Amino acid sequence: MWDGEQPRGDEAGAVFDELYERYLDSDDEIAELSSRIEAYVEALVERYPDDVAGSPWASPPVMGEASGPIVYLCPRTPLRAPPSTEIRAPQ
Repeated sequence: MWDGEQPRGDEAGAVFDELYERYLDSDDEIAELSSRIEAYVEALVERYPDDVAGSPWASPPVMGEASGPIVYLCPRTPLRAPPSTEIRAPQ
């Protein structure tokens, strides 16, 4: 998930790949989180804690999977509903 324009189809995949490579797959220092990604991850972790037994997250802490405008969410069990439909970052 990323903060920014959400194109459709193949273009969305290309944008995700570019952001992932630039911010998450790089050996460079982690970029400062966008305020919306930070708020979104905080809301997710409040709803689905990442520091308890039985946590749904495969690689906690979830905030560690975020950099700049992107977060790579790795649930190991299905969440009750898609997170983006329940939790929204402030506008």
